[in-house]
Amino acid sequence: MESSAPMSPRPEHATHSARESFSRLMREERLPGELIDLFLGYHGEIEASHTGLIGENDILPAKVEDFTHLDSLTRYAPEGRKLMHRAVCIRLNGGLGTSMGMTHAKSLLPARHDRSFLDIIHGQAEHQRKAHGGASPLLFMNSYATHADTLRALESMAAPEHMPRCFLQHRFPKVDRATLLPVRSHEAGDMAWNPPGHGDIYAALVLSGMLDALLSEGRRWALVANADNLGASLDPAILGYMAAHRIPFLMECARRTPADSKGGHLARTPEGGLVLREVAQCPADDMAHFQDIHRYGLFNTNNIWLDLAALRDRVERYGLLRLPLILNPKTLDPRDPESTPVWQVETAMGAAIALFPGATAIVTPRRRFLPVKRCNDLLLLWSDCFSLGEDFHLNRRVAHDSPLPRIDLDPKHYGTWDRLMQRFPHGAPAMRSCTAMQVRGDVRFGDDVALDGEVRIRNSAKAQAVIPDGTRLSGEVHL
Repeated sequence: MESSAPMSPRPEHATHSARESFSRLMREERLPGELIDLFLGYHGEIEASHTGLIGENDILPAKVEDFTHLDSLTRYAPEGRKLMHRAVCIRLNGGLGTSMGMTHAKSLLPARHDRSFLDIIHGQAEHQRKAHGGASPLLFMNSYATHADTLRALESMAAPEHMPRCFLQHRFPKVDRATLLPVRSHEAGDMAWNPPGHGDIYAALVLSGMLDALLSEGRRWALVANADNLGASLDPAILGYMAAHRIPFLMECARRTPADSKGGHLARTPEGGLVLREVAQCPADDMAHFQDIHRYGLFNTNNIWLDLAALRDRVERYGLLRLPLILNPKTLDPRDPESTPVWQVETAMGAAIALFPGATAIVTPRRRFLPVKRCNDLLLLWSDCFSLGEDFHLNRRVAHDSPLPRIDLDPKHYGTWDRLMQRFPHGAPAMRSCTAMQVRGDVRFGDDVALDGEVRIRNSAKAQAVIPDGTRLSGEVHL
């Protein structure tokens, strides 16, 4: 399922030189030999002009009605509860939140009042540990950029004997697009490397020894989810369903809406298997089909369930998972568009659905997909549309069939988390009766402000406007 890129195959001596250069560079970084071999396999695809693109002729739509809905799995919950002590939650915690103006681990952002994402995720794990016994059921896959921040935060909130465990995501060398050689790492420093995407979870589990450690402790199943998605949590119904049907790999998918048109979608191969296509794998000519939410009705929430024993069996038989290649065109310095053009070799965790016989997907409700990618999302999470239970699970306070308010904040004044907090010093306004909120211009919100219906707030002046405490707003508001 690959199309050719406008790249010419390299001469044999150039190929050998590239392999030696990358191999030496990665050995100097003390990266495991198996990972080096994996990267060289991907580099071989680049040299052969493979792009990792998946065209319309390669796949078929996956029909929503062909998949089980989570709400129909309640009968599996009792058995799932008996197995909770054998389940773990692995959080992908490699992001710095740079799109929100952060320079440290995104999971340290305030998610609910004075509690960070990390606080809440740890609280969920502690509730499970106390209810079902055993060691902490929580693991973090950190990046080089987030590891130290995360360890410091965890040490302040957990007793040593109940500390969640952490392991490191690997990194791949960037590939010079012109030469297909490494960039000059001694000049580029850390910019010569890139995270290999969340598809690295499988290699990182294996090569860190964490997979064997978990299985030796009797842990059999894992939910892998992004650290910024507080809607994801270990669900006994899904766990019981996996165990009853011996499912090796399960992807939680949600129905696509116009807002999800760029998210990776589920499809089928001509042979009937399942495949994930990310936007970076879609040829430009097929983008209209990719974004057709009726043709491709399910997107990957990145909540992935694994049978850890099935993962180990596959690795023992075939070696590290070789996921479909994603070639991400970047510049060496992402802040400098004139710097050296490079390829970043990446993979997607959900693409493993094509590698496990018996893998499947379920249709999950939106309450399990609450990612925070922008300050708009963070403000909604702060609002009274949600509450935090004693078990540290996030609960919706609006009807499950009602859409959450659409928030559109002026990126000039609310684009970074510190600016957001300065303009909402008392937290989010009351929004349970709000359908949409748009703010243009610099506005600071007082305490106990409430929104009703669709609210559009405008401040065209250069000076900041202030909404007084106790104000009720609806419709057009000009300040």
